[in-house]
Amino acid sequence: MRTQFTRELVALTNDLTLMCRLTHDAAERVTEALVGADLTATYEVFALDERLQTMYSACEARTVVLLALQAPVARDLRHVVTAIQIATELSRISGLVSRVAEQVYQSHPGHVAPQTILEILAAMGRLAAQHTALSGQAVATGHQEPISEQDSGATAMDALHQQLHTVLADPTVAQPTTTAIDIALLANHLERCMDHTARIDRLIRFLDTGIPPTAQPVDS
Repeated sequence: MRTQFTRELVALTNDLTLMCRLTHDAAERVTEALVGADLTATYEVFALDERLQTMYSACEARTVVLLALQAPVARDLRHVVTAIQIATELSRISGLVSRVAEQVYQSHPGHVAPQTILEILAAMGRLAAQHTALSGQAVATGHQEPISEQDSGATAMDALHQQLHTVLADPTVAQPTTTAIDIALLANHLERCMDHTARIDRLIRFLDTGIPPTAQPVDS
């Protein structure tokens, strides 16, 4: 019974690691779609999201079965509960990335924004992809570096968001109100991806140390 449970935990971790990889790939492809108004990349994002959401449903079902049939305690319980929470965060990241891809699709054959703004959005997308990859490494190893040793990227993302607002307010590159709102929403989606990776990092620390996410210091 214990051996089977251990195998299930390993399989669960492997699935989460694959989900992280899919989410990272989607974030990279949506950045390419933004920059190049690339429909092929856009369709790939949709396909990745569909695959990830299917995996999320399977992961959710697996964790429910483990909780119901194995009644884990202590670290094993943390492992199972943390797994479904991480899967949920990955599902949300993928959903946000898919929304960005939808805007690229709707704007085709044009771009979603002028080049100056596209460069900022692309930088935000690359940052989101980078931190999704870092979260994937933490999921695979079950260990996250202390906050003091880890660059959360929050400051860089905040700076990019502020830069975007400055550009949008510049009368020389003024956009119609509806376009400006769409651009602001795109930026918000990408920024929220970073929020979800930060939650994954806190969940991994919880698994590693037993300190609940709400009791951990906030990333600077």
